Amino acid sequence: MQDVFDFWWIIYAAIAVVIFVKLRSVLGQRTGRERPPYDPYSARDTVRPATNDRPSTNDNVVTLPPRPADVTAKPAEDAAPPAERWKGIAEKDSATAAGLDALVAQDPTFDPKHFLTGARAAYEMIVTAYAQGDRRSLKNLLAKEVYDGFEAAINERETKAEKAETRFVSIDKSDIIGADVKGKTAQVTVRFVSQLVSVTRDRDGNVIDGNPDKVTDVTDVWTFARDLGSRDPNWKLVATEAGQ
Repeated sequence: MQDVFDFWWIIYAAIAVVIFVKLRSVLGQRTGRERPPYDPYSARDTVRPATNDRPSTNDNVVTLPPRPADVTAKPAEDAAPPAERWKGIAEKDSATAAGLDALVAQDPTFDPKHFLTGARAAYEMIVTAYAQGDRRSLKNLLAKEVYDGFEAAINERETKAEKAETRFVSIDKSDIIGADVKGKTAQVTVRFVSQLVSVTRDRDGNVIDGNPDKVTDVTDVWTFARDLGSRDPNWKLVATEAGQ
């Protein structure tokens, strides 16, 4: 019986390691251009909707030198003609397409579809970790400024003995709506459209925000960043805002 237990323990441990590695693949370095974080469960203010052509606040978008010759993956720019390169991802001649061109010039292995798969996993994990007050998970996934904002909200909630509950129903869409390279830092902005059930309860279990029986449509715009000068392929969340 002991041998059976040890066998399954090893299997579960291996699965946990694989899941952790996949989630870490979308996370990376802070950029120094982070917007103030926000409480994912506060009332969502109306903001200017982001688009594929939404201008960057910094015009210094540059094409960086190629990565060292040890990169063996086929460059993204060779996979399709320029007119078709970002089909289904970004509009032709848009600011987002130009940003993606600059990104793959430095990192030819960048795959936007793979990136979105990881970003969706990170999005759900971050929102859930926030609701659970899981600081350890958040610290691994967020840039320092964003983490500090989330931790402050968690601290305030705990001081009031409030409890947040979240249940994802679905992530209906995840689209890249912005990309740029500044210095040695790449940023990719993703708009998530999801459905979730969220509620906050007081110390007595009474609902003070949200509705445990109502599915809410939520749109979030999150920006991930990575240091292209590093061999570390990880990305981190550096900015959040509500979207339309």
